[in-house]
Amino acid sequence: MTPSFTPTLSPEVAEALANGAPVVALESTIITHGMPWPRNLESAREVEADLRAAGAVPATIAVIDGTLHAGLTDPQLEALAQTRNAAKLSRADLAASLARGGTGATTVAATMIGARLAGLGVFATGGIGGVHKGADQSFDISADLQELARTPVTVVAAGAKAILDIPKTLEVLETLGVPVIAYGQDTFPAFWSREAGVAAPLRMDSAAEIAAAHRMRAALGIEGGQLVANPIPSEAEIPRDVMEPAIARATEDAARHGITGKAVTPYLLQRIYELTEGRSLAANRALVRNNAKLAAGIAHALCSGT
Repeated sequence: MTPSFTPTLSPEVAEALANGAPVVALESTIITHGMPWPRNLESAREVEADLRAAGAVPATIAVIDGTLHAGLTDPQLEALAQTRNAAKLSRADLAASLARGGTGATTVAATMIGARLAGLGVFATGGIGGVHKGADQSFDISADLQELARTPVTVVAAGAKAILDIPKTLEVLETLGVPVIAYGQDTFPAFWSREAGVAAPLRMDSAAEIAAAHRMRAALGIEGGQLVANPIPSEAEIPRDVMEPAIARATEDAARHGITGKAVTPYLLQRIYELTEGRSLAANRALVRNNAKLAAGIAHALCSGT
């Protein structure tokens, strides 16, 4: 099915696309569900500034009053950062929110859909969703994985969120035919930590190489995108031996309080923030900015054909 829907573009994004300039999509759940006010707005502005400094235009994807936006003005960004009870939108509920005139932030899956509709090939985020621990009982598997298999967008993330079952997440991605590319190292990163203790399926060492793989996938007619796993900068990482006990404690707390479904990830991130005395949030901000810079390089390479 060929979509007839076009997102509303910010003036900055519209100009960039008209001129063939690099544009990088950004998700919005990290603003509404990932960080508290006002750090969420500060972080969003930082990431957008990083992209502009790298010569790319940011296109934050969000639904505002029933309109899908690709690129937000600064007043829109500030208003979204202060929105209470914004919906957390994925593939399953994006259309319903638009049809009902709702306001919501886009997950990785919904951001990929918005990026595709806007004609964008690169998206920077923090970490993707995946297979939750205990999924053999709960069947809690993120729609992000299926979206990566369907939608032709290269997603730059610091791996999968460390709260997940990373080996099973990689197994599902392999089954779905999604290329998983570690940037600059042979091991898969674990969000706050540079290594998850498992080998990465693929390794690439330059933005140009990643862009070439993106173009080749399209030329072959293979549906879906790529996951680029970009390790957090070493100076910002929290080692696995520090994070794993905090994650285990937060997961136990979530189970004890009956937290399920879409509420799990925000709960765990907040609980881990408390258990690490704020270190996880600082690391989160650092890794998102690092991912944006790599995404800008990939977008440049896609535009230039190098």
